[in-house]
Amino acid sequence: MYEAIAFYVFSAFVIGFFLITVLSKNALYSMSSLAGGMVFIAGFFFLLDAEFIGVVQIVVYTGSVMALYAFGMMFFDTTRDVKENVTSKKLIYALSITSALLMLAILSAPIISENTSLLSAVDNNLGNTRMIGIVLFSKYLVVFELAAVMLLTAMIAGIVLVSKKMNVNKEAE
Repeated sequence: MYEAIAFYVFSAFVIGFFLITVLSKNALYSMSSLAGGMVFIAGFFFLLDAEFIGVVQIVVYTGSVMALYAFGMMFFDTTRDVKENVTSKKLIYALSITSALLMLAILSAPIISENTSLLSAVDNNLGNTRMIGIVLFSKYLVVFELAAVMLLTAMIAGIVLVSKKMNVNKEAE
């Protein structure tokens, strides 16, 4: 019974998000709803007890939609609809410093930790998903986090460069 209700709820959300994707005139709304639809498609995999494929769906496909999101922001003039009103620069600085310290703690935790030998805890009774999780969250955690930070930095740099180009074009008009 639970699976049937979850299936219909996920189906309604997926259809709704993809309708917004197709019918929206704003590129940012369209790409945001496309990412949301991909996340709810992963819900189908979780219902089928295919957790690894569901996580791959979220990481790979939703990540690629977010890359599409960044390119859409770069190629279309989507910033004209966005009005920023920053009232407190102290709040922005505090959030930036807190985020940097949190990122430093997350990246250094596996290196500093004394119990990084989780691979010895792997036995043959664990499922494939759990064994992959143990390996990824022990041996390769820092590598994946650094790759994610590099991709995020590249996306932000692309957005900043294109927004500067748009400002130059607006001043020329």
